[in-house]
Amino acid sequence: MIDLSGASADCLAICAARHPDPFAWLGQHVVGQQSVRRAFLPDAFRVEIQTPKGWIAMEPIHSDGVFVHQGEALPLPYRLRWEDRHGFHEHYDPYVFGPVLGDLEIYLFGEGRLYEAYHHLGAHRHRHEGVDGVSFVVWAPNAERVSVVGDFNDWDGRIHPMRARGLSGLWELFVPELAVGEIYKFEMRHRDSGVVFVKTDPYANAFELRPSTAARVVEDNHVWTDQSWMAARAGHDWQHAPMNIYEVHLGSWQRDAAGHFLSYETLAERLVTYCKEMGYTHIELMPVMEHPLDESWGYQVSGYFAPTSRFGTPDGFRAFVDHFHQAGIGVLLDWVPGHFPKDDWGLARFDGTALYEHADPREGEHSDWGTYIFNYGRNEVRGFLLANACYWADSFHIDGLRVDAVASLLYRDYSRPEGEWIPNQYGGRENLEAIDFLREMNVALNERHPGILTIAEESTSWPMVSRPTYVGGLGFSMKWNMGWMNDTLAYLEQDPIYRRFHQNDLTFSQLYAYTENFVLPLSHDEVVHGKRSLLDKMPGDVWQRFANLRLLFSYQFAHPGKKLNFMGNEFGQGREWDCGQALDWDLLNSDWHQGIRRLNRDLAYLYRDIPALHVQDFQGEGFSWVDCHDADQSVLSFLRWDRDGGFVLAAFNFTPVPRYNYRLGVPTAGRYHEIFNSDAGAYHGGNIGNLPQQAQARAWMGLPHSLELVLPPLGAIYLQLTGTG
Repeated sequence: MIDLSGASADCLAICAARHPDPFAWLGQHVVGQQSVRRAFLPDAFRVEIQTPKGWIAMEPIHSDGVFVHQGEALPLPYRLRWEDRHGFHEHYDPYVFGPVLGDLEIYLFGEGRLYEAYHHLGAHRHRHEGVDGVSFVVWAPNAERVSVVGDFNDWDGRIHPMRARGLSGLWELFVPELAVGEIYKFEMRHRDSGVVFVKTDPYANAFELRPSTAARVVEDNHVWTDQSWMAARAGHDWQHAPMNIYEVHLGSWQRDAAGHFLSYETLAERLVTYCKEMGYTHIELMPVMEHPLDESWGYQVSGYFAPTSRFGTPDGFRAFVDHFHQAGIGVLLDWVPGHFPKDDWGLARFDGTALYEHADPREGEHSDWGTYIFNYGRNEVRGFLLANACYWADSFHIDGLRVDAVASLLYRDYSRPEGEWIPNQYGGRENLEAIDFLREMNVALNERHPGILTIAEESTSWPMVSRPTYVGGLGFSMKWNMGWMNDTLAYLEQDPIYRRFHQNDLTFSQLYAYTENFVLPLSHDEVVHGKRSLLDKMPGDVWQRFANLRLLFSYQFAHPGKKLNFMGNEFGQGREWDCGQALDWDLLNSDWHQGIRRLNRDLAYLYRDIPALHVQDFQGEGFSWVDCHDADQSVLSFLRWDRDGGFVLAAFNFTPVPRYNYRLGVPTAGRYHEIFNSDAGAYHGGNIGNLPQQAQARAWMGLPHSLELVLPPLGAIYLQLTGTG
């Protein structure tokens, strides 16, 4: 007869999914002089346990499915088999396996310094104590009980309750023999309210296709072939190298004939071919992390550790990155640590409390976006984001992160009226915890992944964003130059007759161009929400609009700073970008649009091949004005210098009137050749330009020699010295 004394309360708690420590009662334990094995298998008709003497029936002691076997201790692990309404089953008992987390991992997690938390939290298929299965680990400190639920247990939270790891808030369970491909979530009971709810896994590596929200167990089986790329990247002198970035939204770059998304593999083939042809050095992907809503473009992330299932599997995305690296093209990701959506199945109020976010909406909510703000001061939350940044670099060989909306992290009063924000401990508006997080993130990434880039989308004048942390900077590699973008577009949107009054919009950037390592962005944000496409921003009739657009790109590639253009800009997409449909590739049947594409391709190769156009993008020594004062004729001219005395002369005529016999000073005698003209016939321009000519020994604009040129209407020319004497 089995001794049940003292066990009834435990039995009832197990059946009610209320037991505080299921491992203390389920599995094998010594009771008195004997060993007892207990199993909870709801709805099982009968259960047997495997012993050295064969299969022996276990005795039912509760109608909900509690079974017991008593006798000599059995070697661990042992197997159970049972029959229920679904048929026959046989598995190892999960409640005889030891913990999967070590004390060091738990300590570092609590400190926010477990940078490889993605190896430990979430769901991982591996071999534990000699048995293959899946370990599940989740952080939910305010839960009374946490269970893994999925198809494998009929989504019944009573069957697989997890082990609490002390006061760490971590819960874990190893489920033996569970297969790759299984979907799962976590069911929790709040310790105070008793409310039971289901959440998806914050550390999940894959998810079901939207609108479903369950996480999926996956394995990394990709064999990388980019060793040469990664080794070269570690020593790459990116500051003095050309960097021409193609910003892409994978869901709307191209689609199949039926209007459906392309796979990661198909996108890789098509995009690599296109990027190589167009001369891009890097591709920057708008967020590929899992997100519930297509219309958010990926900026409301629900699965921080999972490439979106819209386009395939995580290994499919690894193959995507690998394919780019084989072609010599870097891959940057948009990364969103600034906020997360309020969906009740996600991070929001994860364990029934404001866990990842602040409880006070004055700190924890972005009303503009309808999202929550991470609590950067909480170690485990900071560790979540730090591990996430490292994860993309480690598991997917990403070459850099463009960090979205950095200003929203830096300022406590970001987009908030007076009285709706809480000052920091010193009474200021700076978010000190977020600042520390950004610095730690940049340091951690660079220490672990040499050559990786971090780029800040920071829209204010916060100092030293792209300066090292050891001199007081935030530690980013580069910063988007939002000022240059806004001023340049504002200028070009003016009718040319009024541009003479706005010359300062173009010259002002030189007052700060070298205070940061700048990227010049013409991004997705400039072609949506009623802002119109770049082409549509341009004033005038058809030829003026296209000439202005060619002039814009010519100015961007000559101006100091790395370059970024959103997809569709490069061929003059006419309508605003719509994430719900592919770009208008048929426009390339038009000479106007084909001309814009050819111009961008040729500019990319000039920028790449001529050191003066890129090697000193971040140094004032790489730039000097020839003339910035000719506002009456709306003409600008300047020199770009390499480090060996080589230079390119760039001149821009921002009016539709050709400027004949226009004299420009040059620093050196010799023969000058026009290497680029935005008005060339190949670009569907008027083909007004300059033949090679010898510089005249006539000082002009403070320079010892000069050229007499024709500046094409709404045109740009680049000239280079091709001979001396």
